[in-house]
Amino acid sequence: MRDSAEAEYKRYVTARSHALWHTAFLMCGDAHQAEDVVQTALLKLYVAWHRVERAENRDAYVRRVLVRCVIDEKRRGWRRERVVATVPESAADDGPDIGERDAALRALALLAPRQRATLVLRFWEDLSVEQTAELLGCSPGTVRSQTARGLATLRGILLDQQATASGRVEKER
Repeated sequence: MRDSAEAEYKRYVTARSHALWHTAFLMCGDAHQAEDVVQTALLKLYVAWHRVERAENRDAYVRRVLVRCVIDEKRRGWRRERVVATVPESAADDGPDIGERDAALRALALLAPRQRATLVLRFWEDLSVEQTAELLGCSPGTVRSQTARGLATLRGILLDQQATASGRVEKER
């Protein structure tokens, strides 16, 4: 890679890696897996940077690579988790609405990968139906139906979680 191209790649990665991680995290639901997916995507981008530089919309190109890496990771059917004898203790983060955030992330993780990718691209990345369809390689109608189904499923999961939590509170009294 030319020095100028490598410098441009480094600038781009420095500026966008945090946003890419957030998108990957919302799509796969696991911070460590999101890091792995982003690293895989960045490696692929490095190899193909000459094509990325010529792309009309660099961010769209990079997002497409990231989405495909997330979907490929989900298709593998195995995890890179290690089994340990004891689970380490960890404290919850302080901050507002952590319970709601956690419930939303758990619910998002239960969606099918295509629905999850559609919702993340539409509502987290704030892409249009057409942009999302182009990234996912499907029609705008498919994006609209995946969005509607994903939102309906997400609402159902959240309502079930809320009902379960309410039931636990009643039993404890």
